[in-house]
Amino acid sequence: MGSAVLDEALKKAAIAWVSVDGGAARGLWCVPLDGSLIMVSGPGEQAAPGLGEASRVSVRLRGDTGGLIVLWEAVVERLQPGTEKWDAVTPQLAAKRLNASGTADAQIARWAEEGCAVVRLTPAEEAPTTSPDLPDTSGAAVVRETPARVETKRPFRLHRVRRR
Repeated sequence: MGSAVLDEALKKAAIAWVSVDGGAARGLWCVPLDGSLIMVSGPGEQAAPGLGEASRVSVRLRGDTGGLIVLWEAVVERLQPGTEKWDAVTPQLAAKRLNASGTADAQIARWAEEGCAVVRLTPAEEAPTTSPDLPDTSGAAVVRETPARVETKRPFRLHRVRRR
């Protein structure tokens, strides 16, 4: 059953929560393709530190209701410009890229020139974790302390407000 849930989640995935080396999971835009997920990251694209160099990552996918339905380990394969895999995958990825400037060919050329990482995440041999074995915790990251958090003052009133 876990494999069927994973296959269905992979087909419908638009965003995957990816954790590299046990770090905090990042929501990354992806394109499902042949039982795997394709992602692009790097200059001018989404930030995914370490994804292009990783060999394995942990992936969380949500269902139609927005809740976590499957947690799985993925094998990362970085596609290199000029290879058959690159030429087969990148046009499909560029076609699905929203708000892109220029044509799909220009996008692909920019990815190659600027060293963007185009990766394929394929399910590893381990069985995915599905309901009822999913973790009870939300998986949300702890809010970081920042100097931007300040106490707000009450609004200023020029005239006294009379009560009736």
